[in-house]
Amino acid sequence: MIEELRKIAGIEVKENCDLTNFTTMRLHASGTLIEILEVNSLLKLLPYLKNKNVSYLLLGWGANQLLPSVVPGVVIHLKMPFHISELDELKPEYELPASVGLNQLTSLALKYGLKGWEVFTGIPASFGGAIYMNAGTNLGEIGKLVKKVTLATPEGTFRTETIIPQSFSYRKNHFVKPGEVIVSAVISHQGTDQNITQKIKEYLEYRKRTQPLATRNCGCVFKNPLPMLPAGKLIDLLGLKDLQVGDLRISPKHGNFMENTGKADWDQFSSLLSIIRFQMDHWYGIEFELEVKIPYH
Repeated sequence: MIEELRKIAGIEVKENCDLTNFTTMRLHASGTLIEILEVNSLLKLLPYLKNKNVSYLLLGWGANQLLPSVVPGVVIHLKMPFHISELDELKPEYELPASVGLNQLTSLALKYGLKGWEVFTGIPASFGGAIYMNAGTNLGEIGKLVKKVTLATPEGTFRTETIIPQSFSYRKNHFVKPGEVIVSAVISHQGTDQNITQKIKEYLEYRKRTQPLATRNCGCVFKNPLPMLPAGKLIDLLGLKDLQVGDLRISPKHGNFMENTGKADWDQFSSLLSIIRFQMDHWYGIEFELEVKIPYH
């Protein structure tokens, strides 16, 4: 299979690849990696994998995703070229590849004061990954800015989804079908405002004060049970901050973050996760829903 895959133009195949650095928590993982250098290559790759009954997982920045120690099937990583010059001018909307980083969009928002783009301030994610999970902060969600999404299907075609209010809910999309891959999207803004630049800077400072942005973590592990009932606060009230299993600990700065302080592995994450869930259920009667994506589990 590997040799057949290598015949597809515009992709790079890496067997037994160390995938540890492909997620921001850096849990040890390995598997077969396929890097997509040309978007049209997906139209050949996805049908091939479907016909061979090979499972595949799309991996962006890995900021809200964890991998098992050995990843079955193949991992697909979009690596299409993008010229930053495409963001040089102010436009009412931008059509961008899924592999663009949100940090690049935040730089554009700072430059022009783009209203609405403050909602993804400080989120370490690719554009496509952010759309897939409707990423956001307490300032709002990216889904309200997205107008159109182009996806590659397992049948080897492109499909365009026009976004409506029902396309998204809290940390979730309702239009990406099994096996589809987001390749690009159109994002708009709500005009310009000089105050947006300062708002973004202030929110970045707030995140630095309240979240462990400099550590190896996967962002918030759990969804908030209710908007006014944050998971981190509930974990804090139980005195679980700084609880550690091996090299993995609950952040002393924010209860909804786990930090890899050394060479943490999947088993340590699973153990710490079980402790938190048991305590939440025992004391609060709440079953936490994961925000971090954990495939194959």
